[in-house]
Amino acid sequence: MGEHQPGFGRTDLFGIPDGITYLNAAGVSPIPRPVREAGAAGVERKAAPWELSRASFYDIVEEARVAASSLIGCRPGDIAIVGSASYGIATACRNLPLPAGTAVVTIAEEHPSPVYAWIRAAEAAGAVHHEIPRPADHDWTAAILERIASRDLPRVSVLSLTPLHWNDGAILDLAAIRRAADTVGASLVVDGTQAIGVQPFPLAEIRPDFLVFPTYKWLLGPYGLAFLYVDPERQAGIPLEEHTFSRLGADTITNHYGRELRFMDGARRYDMGERSNFVTLPMGIAGMRLLSSWGAERISAYLRPLAGRLIEGAARLGFSAPPAHRVAAHLVGLRRDGTDAGAIAGRLAERGIHVSARNGAIRVAPHVYNDEADIDRFLDGLAESA
Repeated sequence: MGEHQPGFGRTDLFGIPDGITYLNAAGVSPIPRPVREAGAAGVERKAAPWELSRASFYDIVEEARVAASSLIGCRPGDIAIVGSASYGIATACRNLPLPAGTAVVTIAEEHPSPVYAWIRAAEAAGAVHHEIPRPADHDWTAAILERIASRDLPRVSVLSLTPLHWNDGAILDLAAIRRAADTVGASLVVDGTQAIGVQPFPLAEIRPDFLVFPTYKWLLGPYGLAFLYVDPERQAGIPLEEHTFSRLGADTITNHYGRELRFMDGARRYDMGERSNFVTLPMGIAGMRLLSSWGAERISAYLRPLAGRLIEGAARLGFSAPPAHRVAAHLVGLRRDGTDAGAIAGRLAERGIHVSARNGAIRVAPHVYNDEADIDRFLDGLAESA
């Protein structure tokens, strides 16, 4: 097993009860004690509005930008505060060129949220939506590169992708895809929901035009909060909402709600309305600071042996997964012909073992609060439930 790290494995940081094996961070994560405490303090702050000042609505927002930027290695000003992954994707749709006759490309069996907006955008623009079929060898990268290079199909103008497939953890080489996209002038939009914070993300190599990541899964934070990285070349676009608080001068006492149309600098123009949430923002900040203190490399190194143990044990039961060199350390989908993944997940839940079923795969998603004993308990339960 990977080298032990403080806060990793079964600790009182998360308060997971004995008898519960929680392997579903890809669905929603438990929140650690510092995040719970930050949320409780936020409720008390909102309960005393007479203690708030104008700065109260801005300081915490900028703290959140700093915390989010530290996860991916960008400037705080490159971060917008949004409410969901779909909000970020919709922002990208509004601000990226999608010429008539070109294609926006996604991958098969992707989560619908980052796909619906592109289907609508393609229809409106006279473009087409192309979905890359699932490759038998799990090599999404090769399939995408082939599509980009094709001269028999419409030119790719937008790629909307993820670092790994949300069903089974099969990884995509986004840096290689970015280089290929450059050769045809295509934009790259990344839904980092299942990766940011727990898997290294080389921003300088991938160079996404837009990258969105919510906090309620791997970032150990609240629901209803997400962050949107915007490449500096895309920071002069049109936001989804036209509100006051991202306008130039709105953070000073001299602002009297006039008609200032200019925006604050950077990605701030893309912030959602009512971004200064006194409960969710402190929770998000606490979770992201915790993740940053551990580091994605250390987390991935801790989880990789657990994934190997899982895949090997499941193989003995007749289940397959993407090969080790093409699967994430923190999310693995198991499949077996003739097996009802949903029914198995239900039976496991009755035993206190929590995973999810996605498109025929039993999705197992450990986080830092899991250890070898959790994997072994899952495998024992799988043997009896399958």
